[in-house]
Amino acid sequence: MRILGIFVGAGALFAGALAAAGPGPAPPEPPGVDAPPPPGPSVETRLAEIQRRVQAALVYPPAALRRGVAGETKVEFVLGADGHARDVRTRLSSGSDVLDRAAERAVREAGALPYVYGVLVVPVRFALDDRD
Repeated sequence: MRILGIFVGAGALFAGALAAAGPGPAPPEPPGVDAPPPPGPSVETRLAEIQRRVQAALVYPPAALRRGVAGETKVEFVLGADGHARDVRTRLSSGSDVLDRAAERAVREAGALPYVYGVLVVPVRFALDDRD
């Protein structure tokens, strides 16, 4: 809050100095709210592809398979400019540390992913068969 107040105050001082200097060229118009979205796949399509690639990179831990452990881990991360996951961590545990670590590893090893800005949360499913 304090930084915003200082910035706003400095902006007001700067605007006042411009007004005192006299008229000048008009500032450029900001982009319109109704501007068309950029070309390419939608955010929903990119998120689905990210989830598909993470699931494909998943290696079911052998110890969990032997014990019959299944579940779903929600993994949180951000994408770097290179498309690789950064700051990977478990957001919601499956209840098994082994599965949670495998889910985090799958996100890291999924390679370059389609870019989506912000913090992403992807469910990673561990199923022993199609019924789980």
